Amino acid sequence: MKATYKKYILNFKIPGGTSRGVLTEKETWFIILENDGKYGIGECGILRGLSIDDVPDYESKLKWSCENIHLGQDTLLKQLVEFPSIQFGLEQAFLSIQSKNPFELFPSAFTKSEAPISINGLIWMGDESFMLTQLEQKLKGGFQCIKMKIGAIDFDKELSILKAIRKRFSVDQIELRVDANGAFSKENAMEKLEHLSEYQIHSIEQPIKPNQWNTMATLCKKTPLPIALDEELIGIFDVTEKQRLLQTIKPQYIILKPSLVGGFGGCKEWIDLAEQNNIGWWITSALESNIGLNAIAQWTYSLNTKMLQGLGTGSLFTNNFESPLEVAEGKLFYRNTKTWKTNLIEHLCI
Repeated sequence: MKATYKKYILNFKIPGGTSRGVLTEKETWFIILENDGKYGIGECGILRGLSIDDVPDYESKLKWSCENIHLGQDTLLKQLVEFPSIQFGLEQAFLSIQSKNPFELFPSAFTKSEAPISINGLIWMGDESFMLTQLEQKLKGGFQCIKMKIGAIDFDKELSILKAIRKRFSVDQIELRVDANGAFSKENAMEKLEHLSEYQIHSIEQPIKPNQWNTMATLCKKTPLPIALDEELIGIFDVTEKQRLLQTIKPQYIILKPSLVGGFGGCKEWIDLAEQNNIGWWITSALESNIGLNAIAQWTYSLNTKMLQGLGTGSLFTNNFESPLEVAEGKLFYRNTKTWKTNLIEHLCI
């Protein structure tokens, strides 16, 4: 078996604003396997400034992984614990080359176009008019769950947007989620949670920066609205340490991004621990191309979860890959009437 890797830059159609800054492009990497004329592909979705494997020798580790592909999946995954995005890329690539169709990793009613996945609509940070414009588009698109990035503009303006939504739509009509990306300080977090709770918010992601376990535990205990951990999970590899985090903080939810926490295997470990501790969970993408998003969506469907997922990021880029994935009516569909470019994998090898 031969393995190669390729860097690819995804360009945003519209800059994406978060409390950590504005995104105009997204770097990603592909691992391509080839054996007797059969190909497999996996995406290593690194997020610079956030991924634990955002390190200077990232590309050299990719190169090492390809040079040692003969070691096999299990051995490689064990040796790449501190490189969760590469673990995820390898998981996909091995599934891909073993599958009849390299893009159908988990055959199901989803991949047969019989059952979509319900997802939230994402609203990026920006000025008030920009955020309201996005909101109108999402509502017209049939979304029944809106996730709004908060923490970058004036908090009162963010509250006014939430107030405007709630004035028009009840909690039964629109589910509201907010994502602070750690923007609140430990001093003002509780006050802001109390203000947010006036608008029947489903949950808030990562209100304060990670690695403040005791403060986060206090917030989760006293919060007037459910808290979901996101960045908090990054960089925790040992199952005992995962258990300690969940038992210490006791969050209401955790959010799992395969590229950031060790692929399907890493996510499943978190899910099992969360369910043992009566903690809810859902899956989101981490700005992968349609190749990575496709793998995440198919795997997520196989979990039979009823929660709305965060898988609507495929339309963000100008140079994404044509695929059967399509967002409509607030859901992610796999349209069998649309196809992948037949020579996509071979093209990436060039």
